[in-house]
Amino acid sequence: MSQHIKIKKGFEIPLAGKAEKTLANPVQSETYVIKPTDFLGFQRPKILVKEGDTVKAGQPLFFDRKMNEVMYCAPVSGEVVEVIRGEKRKLLGIRILGDKQIDCAKFPERSSTELAGMSRDEAQKIMLESGVWPQIIQRPYGIVADPADTPKSIFISTFDTHPLAPDFDYLLKNQGGFFSAGIDVLKKFTLGKVHIGIDADAEVSPIFSAAKGVVTDKFSGIHPAGNVGVHIHHTDPISKGDIVWTLDPYGVVQIGKLFLKGVYDASKIIALTGSEVKKPQYYQTYIGADIKKIVEGNLKQEHVRFISGNVLTGERIYKDGYLGFYHHQITVIPEGDYYELLGWLKPTANKLSFHRAFGLLSFLNPKKEYVLDSNTRGEERAFVQTGIFEQVTPIDMLPEYLLKAILAEDYDEMEELGIYEVIEEDLALCEFIDVSKHDIQGILRRGINLIRFS
Repeated sequence: MSQHIKIKKGFEIPLAGKAEKTLANPVQSETYVIKPTDFLGFQRPKILVKEGDTVKAGQPLFFDRKMNEVMYCAPVSGEVVEVIRGEKRKLLGIRILGDKQIDCAKFPERSSTELAGMSRDEAQKIMLESGVWPQIIQRPYGIVADPADTPKSIFISTFDTHPLAPDFDYLLKNQGGFFSAGIDVLKKFTLGKVHIGIDADAEVSPIFSAAKGVVTDKFSGIHPAGNVGVHIHHTDPISKGDIVWTLDPYGVVQIGKLFLKGVYDASKIIALTGSEVKKPQYYQTYIGADIKKIVEGNLKQEHVRFISGNVLTGERIYKDGYLGFYHHQITVIPEGDYYELLGWLKPTANKLSFHRAFGLLSFLNPKKEYVLDSNTRGEERAFVQTGIFEQVTPIDMLPEYLLKAILAEDYDEMEELGIYEVIEEDLALCEFIDVSKHDIQGILRRGINLIRFS
């Protein structure tokens, strides 16, 4: 049964540089990289290609020996030009020199009618071989889903409330048929419900409204209203022993294309955003694309921070870096490598802060867009318990106590305080407002790993 949930706890970060809904002229990246580090929980890679090999889009590049059924595939066709390794020969990525015309590996095509009669085992086999399976993320832990599990439910959030987040309705324009087909496939994997979270403050997109046999839940309010973890907590919370799967709408469409078209289609539209971009807009590209040509000639200055993803949970990259597997935007903000003497003492309207003691004048104009840089304006210090984390976490938990339990490696307390319900994005706002400048997301991942491997 559909319900409308209003999210009151949270905080909006109104940054300048939101992408206009225009698609830039085609820009083709030269190289593409698939990185094991994009997949949380990935442990022991087995490489299936070598430098000089020619691959097709959808051809396996490597897999994890701990879960060897799941293939991680090439997003484009071309030549494997480098197997990137780090210390102790750790695999950091596989770089492909992309073809101008993409040649795809072929998989069986199915009509919508044939999808209805397909078994879970048949669907799973194709998804594991083709490269779409890593789009499915398991809660708890936020790792690639184990094909041996049966989730109690599946959740898809159709909107993103992170700063400068792209509009999924625009990203997936005219792809409602693929989305519906992806939903039909996913329903085979759970005995429970497939939940679709939609933005109650926006007009319902025909892309998502066409899906049948799903539970549609409406959410309204400030960030993190769009986080799938918030949706799970308010509709079907996770307890110890539960398994829930999550996807973003792009992953659902990719699954639909696999079965209707018989190809692994890693093409995607992404948003180039941020205050340091001359013309923020959308670009057509592929998973793992290098960003050099996308940002070339479109920057206001060169001393900037490039982020694959959003400013709260994204990954820092460089001008010759690559788009992350799960990311739908590139953000460019000023670099913050400077010292500001007693900056917190000066009232100003140009700084945004959750705390009224800092950036006081910013509260006089709540609709103003801000140019914020990467400066943390402070360094790590003693963990100050202020009670503010609960004000930006719309989940029934005590984030400060959970983080202290992780630091103390108190397993029982971690479980009782809700570690199974959260991953990094759910506490990212806590890191933004933390006066002690702790790596909140890093601490949480440490706790998740402690629980997972205990």
